[in-house]
Amino acid sequence: MEIDSYWGELLAYCYRMLGVFHEAEDLVQETMLRAWKARDQYDPARASVRTWLYRIATNACLTALEGRARRPLPSGLGAPSDDPGAPLTPALDIPWLQPFPDARCDTAVRADMRLALVAAMQILPPRQRAVLVLREVLEFGAAEVAAQLGTTVPAVNSALQRARAALAEVGDAGEIAEPDDPEVRAVIQRYLRAFEAADVPALVRLLTDDAVLEMPPVPLWYQGSRDYGLFMRRVFEMRGTGWSMRCLTANGQPALAAYAPEPGGGHRLHTLQVFTVTGGRVSHNVVFADPRVFEAFDLPTQLSCDKFREGR
Repeated sequence: MEIDSYWGELLAYCYRMLGVFHEAEDLVQETMLRAWKARDQYDPARASVRTWLYRIATNACLTALEGRARRPLPSGLGAPSDDPGAPLTPALDIPWLQPFPDARCDTAVRADMRLALVAAMQILPPRQRAVLVLREVLEFGAAEVAAQLGTTVPAVNSALQRARAALAEVGDAGEIAEPDDPEVRAVIQRYLRAFEAADVPALVRLLTDDAVLEMPPVPLWYQGSRDYGLFMRRVFEMRGTGWSMRCLTANGQPALAAYAPEPGGGHRLHTLQVFTVTGGRVSHNVVFADPRVFEAFDLPTQLSCDKFREGR
């Protein structure tokens, strides 16, 4: 029985459920181990291998989520800040949502993984979250999902309706352009050049009027190109100019790894920035500074040469 081929899609599924990559990896490993130990009990007449594996993974996720708080982004916790000079104090007690490194799985299994949607799904109770992903993203039938969750088809349909209604109230990013879209690539390249040049006016010109900037684990966030620009001016005043950037993707969105200049030369990894580009402009930038995020993306912590531009 071949189960390793399902690793990537199970990883994406567990991430959607948990909102954190390294725990999703652990649960996929647990799923595979459980499946291997129970392989003699598998009955192909009752379910496909894929359906069986998702049942194991779902149970593992629901167990892991028992008693846990949702994983938010700062914009999900309160109103935007109107003080670009506010203290940047991390809230390490909050289990923040983390991004997904696209390079860890095939493009085909990364549908509906944009950060705004995963963040919105965090408001759902775990079983509703599972129903929504299994039915709407993975396209399992209602009877299959009922079997995976040990419930009935009417219960699955009811949970799906409640999940849809809850997400409609919260809203999400809707359809966004793919990171390999030529217009998106051009916008990100212009943003990259402006950032490396510490050109705040050029950065602001690339933003929508209501652009959002947020920086977990710092709980404050900003909305509007004016405050975005004022905060970026503060960043360059604090950390200097001459940054170096590296292109990649996360959650099916364009992303940049930002390396701050070191006093003695070279650059040190500072943040991973995940962008939403709409209408040819940056409408949202989620900036991550958690070392565990850097590890998940396998990013070098230092660059010894200013001309290092892998992925550009």
